[in-house]
Amino acid sequence: MSRELRLRIISALVLGIVVLAATWAGGIWFRSLAVIIMLVMHHEFSTMADAPAKAPLANAIGWLAVLATAVFVLTSLPSMALAAIFIGASGAILAGVKRGGGLWSATAVLYAGFSGLALAEIRGDGLFGLFAMLFIYAIVWTADTLALFCGRALGGPKLAPHISPGKTWSGAVFGVAAGVGAGVATALAVRPGGGLAIPLVALALVIASVVGDLFESWVKRRFGAKDSGHIIPGHGGVMDRVDGLVFAAFAAFVLGNLLPLSNHAGVADELAARLLGL
Repeated sequence: MSRELRLRIISALVLGIVVLAATWAGGIWFRSLAVIIMLVMHHEFSTMADAPAKAPLANAIGWLAVLATAVFVLTSLPSMALAAIFIGASGAILAGVKRGGGLWSATAVLYAGFSGLALAEIRGDGLFGLFAMLFIYAIVWTADTLALFCGRALGGPKLAPHISPGKTWSGAVFGVAAGVGAGVATALAVRPGGGLAIPLVALALVIASVVGDLFESWVKRRFGAKDSGHIIPGHGGVMDRVDGLVFAAFAAFVLGNLLPLSNHAGVADELAARLLGL
C-alpha cells in the first residue's frame, strides 16, 4: 500500500468519525459542522475563481452574505438564511458587472450557502433527521466507493472526458446501482415498507451526487486547479470530499418540500419524515 493511499484512508476514517459523531449529536453540533463546511467551501470556490483579485467588492459582498447565512443556520432561521443567500448572490452579481467576476462570486454564495442550509435543515434536532442523513450518507458514500473501484477495474468509455477524464460509464452505472441499493437497505432498516418511493428518492439523490461531482470537476478544470484546496491530507479540499454529498443534500431538501405532507411538526422532522416515508 502506497503512502498516499494510507494517508487517504487515515484522513477518511478521521473525517468519517467526526461527521458521524456530529450527525449523531445533531442540534448545534451538526449545524456547526454544516457552517464550517459552508465557510470553507466558499473560501475554496472564491480562491479558485480568484474572486478577491478580479471582483473584490463582489467577493466582499459574498463573504458578508455567507457569514450572515452562517448566523441564521446556527440560530435555526432557514427563511432568513435563504434571504441572505439570494440577496448576497444578487449583490455580488451587480457589484462585479464591470470586471466580470461577480457571477463567480454569486455562484460561490449559492453553492456554499445552499449546501450548509440543506445539510443543517435535513438533520435538524430530532430522530427523523438522523435517519435522513444516514440515508443520504449510505447512498453517496456507497456510490462514490463502488464507482471508483468498478471504474478502475472495468474501465471502458469515459463518462465526461472533457470534465473529469478519470470517470467512466461503468463506474457510474455500478455506483448508481450500489447507491440505490444502499439507500433502500438503510430505509428498510429504519422502517420496513415505504414502497416504490424509496428507490425512486434514492435514485434521484445518487444522480444528484454524480452531478455534484461533475460540477466540482468542471469548476476545477475551468480554473486549472487540481484540487479545491489542501486542508485534508491525501484528499485536497473540502469541496473535493463533499461535492456529491452537498448536491444530494440539496436534492433531498427540495424533494422533502415537494413530497406530500406528513403529520410531523418542525421543518427538519417534516423533511426527513417525508423523505423516508415515515
